[in-house]
Amino acid sequence: MRLPARSGDQVRIGVAITIPEPYGSLLQAARGRFGDPAAPFIPPHITLLGPTVVEPGELPNVERHLTEAASRHRPFVVHLRGTGTFRPVSPVVFIQVVDGIASCEALEREIRTGPLAQDLSFYYHPHVTVAHDVAEPDLDRAFAELVDFEASFVVSAFHSYEHGDDEVWRPVRGFPLTGALTPAASTTPDASTAPAEATRPAHSQDAPQPIDS
Repeated sequence: MRLPARSGDQVRIGVAITIPEPYGSLLQAARGRFGDPAAPFIPPHITLLGPTVVEPGELPNVERHLTEAASRHRPFVVHLRGTGTFRPVSPVVFIQVVDGIASCEALEREIRTGPLAQDLSFYYHPHVTVAHDVAEPDLDRAFAELVDFEASFVVSAFHSYEHGDDEVWRPVRGFPLTGALTPAASTTPDASTAPAEATRPAHSQDAPQPIDS
């Protein structure tokens, strides 16, 4: 796991969509089964801002920025289905986001401005990591065992996270999506049809931008 270095009182933060229950516990347990040592420390999530170091005095500005960003976006449906990988570029297996991609991208773009402005090393690709930096057979097993995983849920908020000295990423605050438009909660995607957003595959040159790596 590659994390930006801290010095003094600096804080390492991230921003993510937390995967709700019961799916979060299922995916975290699966990550542990595949031998990923980070499994106990990282709640399953879709990253909106990767690990970022900020000065303590900047945290109020960051919170205001995230509150304003959330106020401009409405709740939306995320549909997770099947597995993907960033191999050979990065030893990662993930659950694919097949609906809600555009909304994740819009949130990510807005969050990564103002006090959190930064360049990306790779193209942003929303996903849920289930195995990282484990042996190839375990990556293969993760890819195969979760190929039929599927879940849909409404994203009504995102969370800021803080990385503790004990290596645990903990949610600090939720930011409700309060955009004026009504969420399409009643239009959860039909599992028998692939949504239009699912037509863009995950390529090996797309690398993860998650809280963890």
